[in-house]
Amino acid sequence: MIKLLVRKFKGFFLVGHERTLLAKKNIAFSLAIKGAAISISLLLVPITISYVNPLQYGIWLTLSSIIGWFGFFDIGLGNGLKNKLAESNALNETVNSKTYISTTYAMISLIALLLFLIFLISNIFLNWNKILNTPTINGLNLNLLALIVFGSFCLQLISQTLNSVLLAFHSVSKVSLINLVGQFGCLVCLIVLKNVSSESLLYLVLALAGLPLLVQIGANIWYFRKEYSLVSPSFKMVNFKYAKSLLSVGGLFFFIQIGALLLFQTDNIVVTQLFGPREVTVYNISYKLFAVIFSVFSIIMTPFWAAFTDAYSKKDYLWIKDIFRKMYKYLIIVAVLTFIIVILSPFIIKIWLGDSIKVPFILSFVMGIYVITWCWQLMHCYLINGIGKIRMQFYLFIISTIINIPIAFFLGKWIGVVGVTISNIIILLFQDIVLYIQCNKLLNGTAKGIWYK
Repeated sequence: MIKLLVRKFKGFFLVGHERTLLAKKNIAFSLAIKGAAISISLLLVPITISYVNPLQYGIWLTLSSIIGWFGFFDIGLGNGLKNKLAESNALNETVNSKTYISTTYAMISLIALLLFLIFLISNIFLNWNKILNTPTINGLNLNLLALIVFGSFCLQLISQTLNSVLLAFHSVSKVSLINLVGQFGCLVCLIVLKNVSSESLLYLVLALAGLPLLVQIGANIWYFRKEYSLVSPSFKMVNFKYAKSLLSVGGLFFFIQIGALLLFQTDNIVVTQLFGPREVTVYNISYKLFAVIFSVFSIIMTPFWAAFTDAYSKKDYLWIKDIFRKMYKYLIIVAVLTFIIVILSPFIIKIWLGDSIKVPFILSFVMGIYVITWCWQLMHCYLINGIGKIRMQFYLFIISTIINIPIAFFLGKWIGVVGVTISNIIILLFQDIVLYIQCNKLLNGTAKGIWYK
């Protein structure tokens, strides 16, 4: 029996298409690394709440969500780089790869500098207490906190270009490792803060915003001096003529990212405006619990973006169809696991956080449905994004951008915090149906017009 299991294990990782084996290895390493990262992120919640109170934690969550929006202002260059780099790698065009990377770093650096200067000036006139719907807290300067968080996000905008490079080179596990090291640094820092200082939202912000940034910058230096030195960014290789090629796909990705922002990242704002920062904490506890499922599924899917690009460049359509059929099987497993977590959620949250936070069961149930619909969309988007047929997705997110927030406010006022999540489910189901049809048309060779653009 042991020999049979060993043989099957080796066969899983050693027998099959080269592209599939590379994806399997990345998934296996990423699952191991991501499992540790998820465990750390879950530990961070009770430690953070015990260091600062739920109100201050809600302020951090909402503030970081708002400023995190600006991460989408790379105008799609990250995703454009991922696709163009996967194509040039498939064709062994090292010089083109280096030029794409150098040009992307240069363009994103200029965008980040411009954004920071605009925010630096406008922040003087912003009333963050009103924006966050929170009372004034003695000794707490929210404008200073916002500036610190925004500055770190601008630097992350530049340094996270490395992630697109690693994904294009089918090195998903390296991205997961970088995130793990950053999370571990936050955990250690918070444990130290809890034991040596009184509660401080400023120290919390410096830890949670600063440490992952330092790790990301260190990873850029390490990988471009070692393994990826042949394609490391260089001022000499910056060529803005390549910008058009990057933005031909990246430009549409930018607008899709804006739509995704308004769909996935505005919940904290809606909740804090309707119910206050304390309810943001409750909402995020439920979200973080079920986001574990989405994180695991995204690990499975992530290697296939670049793999789909590679296969499509080489016209290997049969491989794409075979992988996509397997994805549906994985999604069924995800749905079953999600509903097991829904049933066990009251016990999990009690063990996780004790009696400090109460999460209504109906919120957990609706959040479970939300995560399943989100995974369904991710599966179809990775195929469509990988082969660059994103025009339909672009139009879908325009519609979502217009209707999402009004529906969230309406349902939130009508049925409470649960309504905000139901609003996301309605939008996702609409998108899921359309993207499912598009993927079937693409896989069957019947896509025409807008379905093929």
